[in-house]
Formats: sequence, structure tokens, C-alpha cells
Amino acid sequence: MTAGMLNETEITSRVALTLPNGKLNPAAVGWTRTPLHDTSGIGRGLQRWGRNKRWEYWAITSPTHIIALTVSSLDYAAVHELWVLDRATGESVGANVTGILGGSATLPTSLGDGSARAKTGKLTIDIAEVPGGTRLRASTARVRLDIMAAKPEGHESLGVVVPWNDRQFQYTVKDVARPASGTVSVDGRSHHLAAGDSWAVLDHGRGRWPYSMHWNWGAGSGTTDGRTIGLQLGSKWTDGTGATENALLVDGRLHKISESLVWDYSTTDWLAPWHIHGASADLVFTPFYDKVSAINLGVLSNNTHQCFGHYDGDIADSDGNRIKVAGILGWAEDVHNRW
Repeated sequence: MTAGMLNETEITSRVALTLPNGKLNPAAVGWTRTPLHDTSGIGRGLQRWGRNKRWEYWAITSPTHIIALTVSSLDYAAVHELWVLDRATGESVGANVTGILGGSATLPTSLGDGSARAKTGKLTIDIAEVPGGTRLRASTARVRLDIMAAKPEGHESLGVVVPWNDRQFQYTVKDVARPASGTVSVDGRSHHLAAGDSWAVLDHGRGRWPYSMHWNWGAGSGTTDGRTIGLQLGSKWTDGTGATENALLVDGRLHKISESLVWDYSTTDWLAPWHIHGASADLVFTPFYDKVSAINLGVLSNNTHQCFGHYDGDIADSDGNRIKVAGILGWAEDVHNRW
């Protein structure tokens, strides 16, 4: 086996993420093409309160705007955000709300089991599964959002269980290249996001985390040579677990990449090109915008550089064919959390 390559198990039937005592179910460790994990055991059993993390994060990319919204509960806090970047002007606007405990968040126990909502004085978010996809609505004093993230027939997504140990583990679904359409209004001015060149990406998470964690995440959606391309890339947080969250989506079909790819990038010049590479991929990510976030609330802290830009290069599908990637819009990030 090539260095960096892993043996990962594909799961093809429903499975519970946790055992009745709240520990990780060994049978849940693996990856899926469609959400099959029951995560209702998170928050139950004898496992320590405060380590449970639940969230729904959506990002929408378009020729004119980049949008992100988050509904999350960390047990002792709820962190929600709506953020909009105008690509032409470089102006960003939004709201970030951190509440004590998780009362402002409503999250389904498992993906698809209900809506996700955040309701605070400054920000409301409603994420609802509807026929044909997911409807994303949100509002602040300055921003209103109503976007449909379509889910075409047969569209696949990457689900992965990352096991640090039997008490700390994460189930993530990374659903890339969902066709998006709808409107975003900023200060009363409405902008239409047309289907065909606008894309939505979901990061769904349920798990129990170590207190300190460092990760890379990259994703991109678009078209190259008439094919719909979705990129899903990750590093650092999966090291040593036997799992990766690397995958390629081509015309809705998932190709799992069971290789720990190398991430080369500058932490002194975040807008310099990033190189993500290995036997399976040779990708250059060229950023044009760095979204910097920093929170320090004592027990809770975050330092994020989420860079938006374009991917170019090539990446292998499941048959070993090298798939061209040209100008795919997305992001690559470096995140360090104490939470």
C-alpha cells in the first residue's frame, strides 16, 4: 500500500453511532455515500457533559456572493452565525451570536430528522428539509436570506466517523456541490443567486470532542469540462485515527479518497497559494479573501483563517482516472479550537 493510504470500511446499512452507554459503537466506524448513522445517542449515557458538539454549517458560493450560516450547540454554549461577502466590493456583513448553554439552538438528533433553528434577538436561522432539497432561511437587522440547496436524484455525500477513542469521536457529513438558487438581501437590496453557477455545501457534525483541536478543511463546487465537480478535503484532526474525510464528487457520484493528503501553506501569508497533494491529488488553491475569526471566552476559544478562492489541478477517481479541476470556487481553512 502506498504511504499515506488507509484501509477504510464502507458502511452500507443503518447503524447507531453510540452504544447504550454512550461510548462509540465500533460498528459505526467507516464511511458512507448517504447518511446512515443514527446519532441520537449523543448527549446520553454516562459520558461527560460539555464535550458534546452538534452543528449544521452551510456555505453558498456564487459569482457575486459567498454566504455562510451556522447553527451549533456545544453543551455549555450555542454559537450561531450568518455571514455574507460581496465579491465585487469585498465588503462583508453578518452577525455572530454566542449564548450561554444551548437553549437558542434546535438541532435534529440525526441528519434529516427535523429542522435546525437558531433564534436570538439579533439572528434567526431556519434550515428545513423540503421536497427536492434543503431550504435555508435566515435574517438579521441588515441581511435576509432564502436559498434552496437542491438535492438531485442519486446525489451522494461523504459521511465519516473519526474515532479518537471510544469516548471521543466525531460523525461528519460533508455534502458538496448541491445546486443552489434563491435570494440574499443586504440593507434592502436584493441579489438573485441563479441556479447553474451557485452551489451549497453542508458540514453536519455530531460527536464528542477533545478539548483542544486543530484542523484543515477544504471544499469546492463547480464545473470543469462539462462535469459537476465537488471537492472535499481535510487534514490534521483525522491524523492517527485510521480515517480521512477526503473525497471527490463527479456528477453526483462519490469517489472516496483513502489517503492522508499533504497540506502545504503559509501561516504568515494566508493569501499565498496552498498546495494539497499526494498520490491521489495534486491541487493548488489560490485564495482571494481571508475570513478571520477569533473568539476568546476563557474556556471557549477559536482562531480561524478561512480562505476563499479557486482550486486547479487534478484528482483521482475510484478507477484511478485523473479528473481535471479548473477554477473550482471554494475554500481552505486552518482552525484551532479550545472548546
